[in-house]
Amino acid sequence: MKTGTPAVATHLLPDPKSVLTPIGDFLRKSSLDELPQLWCILKGDMSFVGPRPALFNQDDLIALRTEKGIEKLIPGLTGWAQVNGRDELPIPQKVALDVEYTNKQGFWFDLRILWLTFLKVVKSDGVSH
Repeated sequence: MKTGTPAVATHLLPDPKSVLTPIGDFLRKSSLDELPQLWCILKGDMSFVGPRPALFNQDDLIALRTEKGIEKLIPGLTGWAQVNGRDELPIPQKVALDVEYTNKQGFWFDLRILWLTFLKVVKSDGVSH
């Protein structure tokens, strides 16, 4: 991101492409910007699969997740909502998919999500900015 970019979720910016540097654009499209979260997984603060962590200022997402009990799950590097739309989903739909994940979670479902994530990353599918 360029210096002076507002501290808001990317989907809330009027023109997300205008604040990305060329390297930042590549990092976002390739999902390499997610690699530092591996440290959080090693520390036990995150899981490979679970609902994506909300930004501190995503009050609408946090409130809806709290209402549905999603905040009790360990956040993940990838999740069911990410393989079903990633940046393109409206917040209520993301939360609905997080609820669905809560009801279906298990080893084989997590493996399916990891596989689908790999395919999405390789194809840069679902990355709008």
